[in-house]
Amino acid sequence: MISALLRRARSRNVMDASATILLLVLCLPALGTSGTRLGELPTRPFDEWALVVVLLECLPLATRRRWPAASILVTALGFGLDQALAYHTLGGTALLLGLVSAGLHVGRRRRWLLKALLTACFIGLAVIAREADSPGGWLLTYLLLAAAWIVGSRLRAARALEAERRLRAAESVRTTERTRIARELHDIVTHHVTAMVYQAEAARYLAADPARLGSTLDAVTGTGRQAITDLRHLLDLLNPDHDAAGREPTIGALDTLVAQTRDAGQPIEFTEEGTRTAAAGSGEFVTYRVVQEALTNALKYAHGRPTVVRVVYREKRITVRVETVGTSVSSGAGGSGRGLAGLRERVETLGGTFAAGPDGHGFVVTAEIPA
Repeated sequence: MISALLRRARSRNVMDASATILLLVLCLPALGTSGTRLGELPTRPFDEWALVVVLLECLPLATRRRWPAASILVTALGFGLDQALAYHTLGGTALLLGLVSAGLHVGRRRRWLLKALLTACFIGLAVIAREADSPGGWLLTYLLLAAAWIVGSRLRAARALEAERRLRAAESVRTTERTRIARELHDIVTHHVTAMVYQAEAARYLAADPARLGSTLDAVTGTGRQAITDLRHLLDLLNPDHDAAGREPTIGALDTLVAQTRDAGQPIEFTEEGTRTAAAGSGEFVTYRVVQEALTNALKYAHGRPTVVRVVYREKRITVRVETVGTSVSSGAGGSGRGLAGLRERVETLGGTFAAGPDGHGFVVTAEIPA
């Protein structure tokens, strides 16, 4: 970031220095060029004082970004001498460039003071050389110089608006990322911890059956290890250099998810229809999260009730239906509200549909997810 800013600053300095050198070269008398001429004073030949005037007009352009106020004041002084002494060099063009730059870079507190000083200098020049031109000519010149300042001010306003837009966009991205990580944390911790709690509860009643007790404790251990793995992956997402490709849960992990929930004491009937899409993209991940959240809620709010999980794979869509039979209790009751609300937003972001609520046989979660 810092190196990029330094490179940009060096590039701007080189550009300003190049523009200054080019304008100085164009002011050489050998090129026979002439610049701004206010009034009808005869042009004086180029001499050593003309060189001083040209340097006063042009050299400040090299520092117009760093010291914009001082730069435009020195340029204005050079321009005033150029017109009062009737050199009429091309260096007078630097005044327009300097005014644009001043309007762009001068801070708000200094603007009115600087504009007042420049206006006073212009009026002084007009008074000194008033016999050389009509008032209409001076007024037209002043309006032209004011227009150059306004152009710079408009550029400043446009840049400020763009910076504000980028700031809002960055804040929106940060908010979205925080929300996504909060959802992932909710899904991981809620499911795995809930499964471990019910697996441990089951183990308390199996002390007299060592074989079943051992398998239950193995399930608790496996669930805990999976929770640690998922949490590590979630923390890795905070690393900007982390490559998350291939690390998110996919449809292929549904068998493990169902088996883990069964080990926690939830009777589950799991069926799949159709052929799994080879590359379903984000649809796979969202499908997994829908089933995971529905099974977690079944464990929490309808433990021991039969649960039916049905996943249908079509060419362009994946249909998910999870029904906990014999209960109409909302799976979001007493919870944080992140689960179902997060699922709905995830599915709808992909252009799918989501619904959750009781029907005549139990509590049902359904989703249509684009593959």
